[in-house]
Amino acid sequence: MHHFIDRRRNPSGKSLSNRQRLMRRARHYIKETVDKSVANRSIRDTKDGSLSGHEIITIPVKGITEPRFVHSSAGDLRHKVFPGNKDFVTGDRLPRPKLNGDGPGQKSSKDGKGEDEFSFGLTRNEYLDILFEGLELPDLSKRSVGKQETISQCRGGITTSGSPSNLNLVRTMRHSLGRRIALQRPSDAEMQRLEAQMERLLRINNPTAEILDQHKKLSQCLEKMKRRRSVIGFIDPVDLRFNTFRPETRPNYKAVIFCLMDVSGLMQEREKDLAKRFFMLVHLFIESVYAETEIVFIRHTQIAEDVNEETFFYDQQTGGTIVSSALEKMRDIIADRYSPDEWNIYGAQASDGENYSQDSAKCADLLSKALLPVCQYYAYVEIIPEREKKLLTTADAGGELWQAYRRVQQIWPRFDIERVANQDHIYPLFRTLFSPKLTGSGA
Repeated sequence: MHHFIDRRRNPSGKSLSNRQRLMRRARHYIKETVDKSVANRSIRDTKDGSLSGHEIITIPVKGITEPRFVHSSAGDLRHKVFPGNKDFVTGDRLPRPKLNGDGPGQKSSKDGKGEDEFSFGLTRNEYLDILFEGLELPDLSKRSVGKQETISQCRGGITTSGSPSNLNLVRTMRHSLGRRIALQRPSDAEMQRLEAQMERLLRINNPTAEILDQHKKLSQCLEKMKRRRSVIGFIDPVDLRFNTFRPETRPNYKAVIFCLMDVSGLMQEREKDLAKRFFMLVHLFIESVYAETEIVFIRHTQIAEDVNEETFFYDQQTGGTIVSSALEKMRDIIADRYSPDEWNIYGAQASDGENYSQDSAKCADLLSKALLPVCQYYAYVEIIPEREKKLLTTADAGGELWQAYRRVQQIWPRFDIERVANQDHIYPLFRTLFSPKLTGSGA
């Protein structure tokens, strides 16, 4: 007889079914916590792989516990002394435990500390799925990728031989059942019925010769069934079925994200911090869709530079503002390094809205004629003071650069603009830009 034990580990050594049940029960709390955690991240976190392990999040215990029956807590008198007690005897009065710990928890202990929160780790894929739930990339069309290919394993069907780790339990048990039915292997129920009949016959006082003969026949039949069961095993090597996998060559889709930011004197730490949070979300989202992702940082005052992330966010600059210089730099980099036939191109621009007089029209012309025809999507975020948020109540109100971009937006559905005033607006703004309603739009 063959014995099979499934020793395959669940992801990260955890119980997969229990984990999925927890994710379903606490999804509201998990999503709320994940959304808040975005404010504490930077683009370096995603590029250096800090999300490659686990993202530890904490959620309240309330709402995730399984329902269960418990004894009623009504009444204060208890007369039972439980086994293992060494401190009390019948008649002793027990002190009432403290109701609350350090927070709103419900479980108390002798030192007053309650169980208030529950912490666990999310994998990178779980974190990104929850963070970007309900979002889609607008105009997500794949461009030609030339000779860029990747080899991955895909299901290749079922075979009768293979590694024990690839054993298909469902198919194996299905063939085992069919073989046992075809060979008429005695079942446990049939043998139990015979044993019950024999036991009833043995209980008869002064059994007749006919009863003894009947008992003998049943005993012989039972022995025959046992021999047949020993010959016809529950699982036979002929029943085994294994999953097979085969290599598959797939195109390796690539994307490049251009981050453009005004670093003139008016863009202080507050404005740069808001821009950084927006760029981080864009990078995380696009990186979760494409197999290969690159990011280009372009800063500008009256001139534009292609720089690294550290310089982009933290190097101080002075001077005026000419936004078209950044757009021209992006156009030149695309021509030199990122062919639109091989790369999916995305643009994200952040500015305080100030621009050199008469340059805004040039910006609109560069976007319409040079950049948007080769971009999958382009988003512009204007960072404004909080006091101006109440004044700019309509999309039509704004400075010269905003008005120029508004005209471009009316022509190109793949181009969108939004305003942001504080950290709380970043994530809702991001979800607005990448909402599914834009999917499939094109010029």
